[in-house]
Amino acid sequence: MGARTKIPATLAALAAVALLTGCEVNQKTGERTLTGAAVGAAGGAAVGLITGGFVAKTLTGAAAGAAGGFVYDQIQKNRESR
Repeated sequence: MGARTKIPATLAALAAVALLTGCEVNQKTGERTLTGAAVGAAGGAAVGLITGGFVAKTLTGAAAGAAGGFVYDQIQKNRESR
């Protein structure tokens, strides 16, 4: 990944963080999403160390983990509301 491709990816990540900063999130949802992101980032980093592309795989793992944590939270909320 060259320097020219890193800049747009970095700007996109910063824009996403800036947009999400203004959102009000339930504490439990935030915790589960953050935990998923941390686990995903760790997994992505491990794969990136082995196969190359450390930063890209870490970010991809974090995004996938955050999505998984959010989905898990929504499933738990659905079970609690029954």
